[in-house]
This record gives sequence, structure tokens and C-alpha cells, in this order.
Amino acid sequence: MMEFVVVEMRVNVKSIKERIVFFGGKGGVGKSSTASAYALKQAADGRRTLLVSTDPAHNLGDLFERKLSGGAAKLTDNLWGMEIDPEEESKRYIEKVKSNLSGLVKSHLTDEVNRQMEMARVSPGADEAALFDRIVELVLEEGKDYDLLVFDTAPTGHTLRLLSLPEMMEAWVDGMLQKRQSINDSHARWLNDGEPVEDPIYRVLMERKDKFSAARKELLDPEITRYHYVLVPEKLPIAETERAVALLKQTNLTVDKIVVNKCLPEAADDSSFFQNRRSQEKEYLDIIQNRFLSQTLVYLPMLDQDVRSIGDLEKLSKAFSN
Repeated sequence: MMEFVVVEMRVNVKSIKERIVFFGGKGGVGKSSTASAYALKQAADGRRTLLVSTDPAHNLGDLFERKLSGGAAKLTDNLWGMEIDPEEESKRYIEKVKSNLSGLVKSHLTDEVNRQMEMARVSPGADEAALFDRIVELVLEEGKDYDLLVFDTAPTGHTLRLLSLPEMMEAWVDGMLQKRQSINDSHARWLNDGEPVEDPIYRVLMERKDKFSAARKELLDPEITRYHYVLVPEKLPIAETERAVALLKQTNLTVDKIVVNKCLPEAADDSSFFQNRRSQEKEYLDIIQNRFLSQTLVYLPMLDQDVRSIGDLEKLSKAFSN
């Protein structure tokens, strides 16, 4: 079987100890095993690492043979794992908003506010907004206890929407702040003799804006956050990854590493089946070489069995040299 250390550097990347790494890609290309192998390598090198799954179809617990939840659980030396449930986060997020508003609205409006919050919880995009809020907590608060956060994300479309949220949420809060300021100015003119109006809702919105701004700053800083995309040498994953890289670039997020997973090992026999597969794979590997000129390429071989244990992950982890 071929060695698990095939790495090609395509650009001169400054050696930086990033603090946050996102793994994305099309469904079925091996994001969870790749993210887990990477996290395992970082932990083995002595970095306190938190591996976080944001994919509703979680695989981390199966890979590490541990039951995981929304709280960090130790997996190996220097490595902790967490599986975030978007639906549970949505419920928690709405309860937090209700709590923030409880002292800010009149008592006779409380039931209506709660009804509106429950409607918001089941509205399109609510799970992603709640999930992003949880990621912000990890990035700005809980994650400070670790040297590295590694995010194993859901398939491409979900990940793209999630990573575009910082800018969207900040713009939304800006709009709300402008409306509140307009209302406050009107109240000051007509009801308060021109004196500034104390508005707790405005204060809460400003706190949210500051939080989103801080998270956005970290997620856009290439010295802090890296974006890695996983694909396999096949037509559809290559096309989807190319689109994803372009879309992320539009939001100022740069994918710096492409992980080419499940490459045929050199030890594969010389039957016509494998000869045909290897010939086709070479065409796709050449396409990958030519289309992703700005990214570091990392190659992982196809194993002779499913990745299903820490031992298998340790084999894959050798490809991620520092």
C-alpha cells in the first residue's frame, strides 16, 4: 500500500499556526475522516484541539467510537470532540432571545413576542442562524481554551450559506440599529424634550453587532482561519469544489488547501478494471492540478477498508505535515 505522505505545495505559504480550520466539500467525499485525521495530527503534535461537527448527519462519534453531544468530550490526548445539533441549537438560541427580551417588552406583549419567536424558530434559515451563533460562541469564547478549532461542516451548499452569514447578519443588525435610532430620535423630539432616550433594545443590538464584527474579523483573517476543501478525483466533486471556491472568494474567504481523497494506491493490481480506473483518475488529477493553482494540494489514498477507527485515522493523518 502506498505511503500516506503524498503532499504537493503549489504556493509559498508562510508557516502560520492557524487557530481555526474549516473542512468543507461535497457529501460523500470523506470530510469527517479527513477533518478527524487532521485534528488527530495536530493533537499528536501537542496542540490542544477541539474537533467540532456541524453536519446534522454526524460521523465523529462513530469514527472515535464515542457518544458525542453539544459539549466537549475528550477523545485522545490533546483532542476533544463535539457534535452540534442544529435543531437543538435553534431551540437554545430562541430561548436565549426570549430571555434577552423578557425585561425589554411590556408584560401584555410577552405572549405575542413568544409566539413570534416560536414562528421564527421553524422559519427557513433559523437552524443555520442558530448554528452560526454557536460557532461565534466557540470562536470568541469557549474556543479560547484550545489551541485549535477544527470544524467538520455539512455538504457544500449548507457550508456556503453558513460561511456567508457573518456579513449578512452584520448587515441585518445594522438595518435594525438604524430603525431603532430613528424611533429613538422621534421619541426624543416629541416625548422627551429632545433628551436622548435610553433604549435597552438598541443596546442589545449593539452588543450583537460587536459580536458579529469580532467573529467576522477572525473568520476573514488568513493568519487565524483556514478553509480546506475535500474532493475525490471525479467529475462532479471537482466541478462543485471549483464553484464553491469561487463563491467563497466573493465573500472574501480564500480556500488555501484542497485535499484529494480516495486516490487509487500504487499497489492496486493490473487488471483491466484498475487500468481503466487509473487512466480516468489521471485525467481528473491533471484537471485538479490545472484548476486549483492557488491552493496547496494534499493527496490521500483509498484504503482497503472503511475508515472506522483511530488507527485508520492515524494512517491518514501522516499526510498532514506541518
